[in-house]
Amino acid sequence: MANAPEFIIDGLKATVEGKEILKGLSLKIKGGEVHAVMGPNGTGKSTLASTIMGHPKYEVTEGSISLNGDDVLEMAVDERARAGLFLAMQYPSEIAGVTNADFLRSAINARRGESNEISLIKFIRLMEAKMKELEMNPEFMHRYLNEGFSGGEKKRNEILQMMMLEPSLVILDEIDSGLDIDALRIVATGVNAMRSEERGFLIITHYQRLLNYIKPDFVHVMMQGRIVKSGGPELAERLENEGYDWIKEELGIVDETVGQEEEEFKVPMNTTAPKY
Repeated sequence: MANAPEFIIDGLKATVEGKEILKGLSLKIKGGEVHAVMGPNGTGKSTLASTIMGHPKYEVTEGSISLNGDDVLEMAVDERARAGLFLAMQYPSEIAGVTNADFLRSAINARRGESNEISLIKFIRLMEAKMKELEMNPEFMHRYLNEGFSGGEKKRNEILQMMMLEPSLVILDEIDSGLDIDALRIVATGVNAMRSEERGFLIITHYQRLLNYIKPDFVHVMMQGRIVKSGGPELAERLENEGYDWIKEELGIVDETVGQEEEEFKVPMNTTAPKY
């Protein structure tokens, strides 16, 4: 399919404050595919997401990242977003003074470019429809971005941004963290509605329960800053039942961690700031 994206990470190594966290990670995601990355705490999973999106604290020392043949590492953060990369963050930030609607319309227009901006009426109708799918209160359109939102409301808001921006590659960094069953179901419904040949998904999670709602095509286990084992959905089920010790024993891994990971973005990294 002509519009199917191809996202490739090849031999990626990255450091933070001189400490190597990613140690030669490779991964290929095609349009229509859902890849889940699992692993214990401190193995580099959130670092991977932050490095892909261009977190300024992480320095790539080796390897490459490309989207449709374009060098992602040569792009600024906003250029990565406009190219079609999207990160739903584990801890979304609050921004006082900027409403959800203003933020999202600015984000959409940043992707569409000058002379192709979405009309206000079309935007409002689209946002109202997507919020209804996610069972969000219409008043949230006019609330300041994430301000006073519960954890579950922030996660739904991240999925709302994904649905509105229609990216080529979606990275979900522990989107299930802190969600109850009802909120998890709604978030998963929003993600499943976006599955198509026009985008790929990279889902970072600790738990099988999210993958009960969003069935992955591939499951990867991350330890020591690299992917050490890959398989299908059955791999996630075995991890749920048996944990990670069997993989450590199989591969002779004593300590699976790479140390404490840094906190991820504290500001939204999916677009440039709104201009007024």
